[in-house]
Amino acid sequence: MPNHLTERLVSWVADLEPGTEEQARRAAALPIIDGHVALMPDAHVGIGATIGSVIPTAGSIIPSAVGVDIGCGMAAVRTDLTADRLPDDLGRLLGPIERAVPAGLGRGHDRPTGHADAWLAANPYPGELAPKAERTAHEQFGSLGSGNHFFEVCLDEADRVWLFLHSGSRGIGNQLANRHIETAKRLRHLLGHELEDPSLAWFVQGTPEFEAYVRDMQWSQAYAWSNREAMLEAAKAVFFGFVGAGREVERVNCHHNYAALEEHDGRELWITRKGAISARVGQLGLIPGSMGTRSYVVRGLGNLLSWQSCSHGAGRRMSRTQAKQRFTTADLAQQMGDRAWMKDRAGQLVDEIPSAYKDIDEVMASQRDLVEIVHTLRQVLNYKGT
Repeated sequence: MPNHLTERLVSWVADLEPGTEEQARRAAALPIIDGHVALMPDAHVGIGATIGSVIPTAGSIIPSAVGVDIGCGMAAVRTDLTADRLPDDLGRLLGPIERAVPAGLGRGHDRPTGHADAWLAANPYPGELAPKAERTAHEQFGSLGSGNHFFEVCLDEADRVWLFLHSGSRGIGNQLANRHIETAKRLRHLLGHELEDPSLAWFVQGTPEFEAYVRDMQWSQAYAWSNREAMLEAAKAVFFGFVGAGREVERVNCHHNYAALEEHDGRELWITRKGAISARVGQLGLIPGSMGTRSYVVRGLGNLLSWQSCSHGAGRRMSRTQAKQRFTTADLAQQMGDRAWMKDRAGQLVDEIPSAYKDIDEVMASQRDLVEIVHTLRQVLNYKGT
């Protein structure tokens, strides 16, 4: 249940860290906030705005609140297969998946795929891109990226097989986001408001900078959505070929780093979800845990106080540097159990160890008034970039 920290800040976090609250209060105090900032139960410190926050603004957008991975989110497919159809050694699937869905910092396909050519031809960038940026957009379409981006094979409570992945707008979204974030910082002296954190600088609706940002943001969000769709298609083909059977039954795709113009209480607001997903009444969403815990398919309850939103995952409880200092590859292997995963790259994945994240069960318990659980997924294979 929510905790009203102030009139302008409402939290669903069970154990709110002082640094996270301090950062969220800075955003909530901005004059462009219309209503209150809502902190989801997985909230933790980010750059500028808090990860796991929902920020309503009137006639303005904060580029760094959307973040540098515009349109990042989750996508999943439920198949008609059950656990008894899976081979005993799923580890043999990791290689084919890696070839079909490249992962890693800056990695993409060696050459543009048919999906990339078709999507970019139908959805050209609404402006001019430098040749290098254009190559990035083509080559990285249909690829995961690094960090906590992943592809998984999961089983639900009925042992039905799901394909589940996490990714966004890759290098091109990052380049466009950083360009606008730097512009907002540079022009912050025009806002008439002293900013404690320059990263919270915003664009005002009606200005050329606002229009340019919204154009690039919406294109990047569409790129990210279709990037996930393309990866699901590629992974499906490899997976069904590996198993020798299978078809898609259901699909869910959702952003968790984005902004959208929405109507709330009779007024139009820009709702920025930085590490949060939309949870309107009946809307399906995806909430992953860490690489060695559970994930969830949820249905929104339309809670107005959360701006009809919920958490986007477990949320980190320690930095990547702290995780590497505290845990070993043996710790990671122990926490991964009998799942198939990239054991040969364990040294590069220690910062993603489940213990570096919040307890996903606690996160779900804290948002019972935001979503209901439709399916609980347990991973049997995890693949991610290093």
